Amino acid sequence: MRFKRAEKVGDLIREEVSQILIRELKDPRIGFVTVTKVAVSDDLRVAKIYYSVFGGEREKGESYKGLESAKGYIKRELGKRIKLKYMPEITFIFDDSLEYGSHIEELLRGLKDKDEGS
Repeated sequence: MRFKRAEKVGDLIREEVSQILIRELKDPRIGFVTVTKVAVSDDLRVAKIYYSVFGGEREKGESYKGLESAKGYIKRELGKRIKLKYMPEITFIFDDSLEYGSHIEELLRGLKDKDEGS
């Protein structure tokens, strides 16, 4: 059993940050942001919040700026909602796995279409 608590805390943080983004933050820079995963260190001191953004490069950049400026508020809200001795330092990291998966799917579709055409 390897630090199951860190996983549970990560899941809780993911749920709460998602709710905060949907219901409370009014920053127009934060568009269609989805929290995809939260990785919490085993000592519960650091939380890496992975997110994806629907849109292009401009939306990604604006969303990142909005998330960074809201970091203090998000951390305070997490402190109220999740009872921990120490609230982890949070870092936002863009998750490009959805884009990568979509790109691979396009490539495979292109190969399939090419095969059917010959």
